[in-house]
Amino acid sequence: MLKTILSISGKPGLFKLVSHGKNMLIVESLADGKRVPAYAKDKVISLGDIAIYTDETEVPLSKVLTSIKEKENGVKASISTSAKPEELRAYFAEILPDYDRERVYPTDIKKIISWYNLLIGAGLTDFETEEVAGETESEDAEETKEAGKE
Repeated sequence: MLKTILSISGKPGLFKLVSHGKNMLIVESLADGKRVPAYAKDKVISLGDIAIYTDETEVPLSKVLTSIKEKENGVKASISTSAKPEELRAYFAEILPDYDRERVYPTDIKKIISWYNLLIGAGLTDFETEEVAGETESEDAEETKEAGKE
């Protein structure tokens, strides 16, 4: 499910992939349902390709979102994105205890919490990734590493 949910730099919120056009994607805002084009010049990242750094390895965003959902019993996050950095770090440590505190910044935590709230608000609660035919694990790992450096 997260493969079709996109983050587009310069545009607030998250978008669902609707269709492909010539040199662009047609996406629909999860917040208001408006359809807009995303051009080749826009930096578009699928949430399915993002991973969070931990002390040992990287954890896919889908597992982090699932952990938040379990902690919050499927409702919006109990912490505000305007909370103090120490509060955000403490909250995130409950979700992902071994996250890399040097490479995961409070701004990253804010973004993940706001994405979670947007997804829950849009009724999208199944964060588990499904395998896409034709993709190999090495391609997935390479995309994940690139996306995690965002």
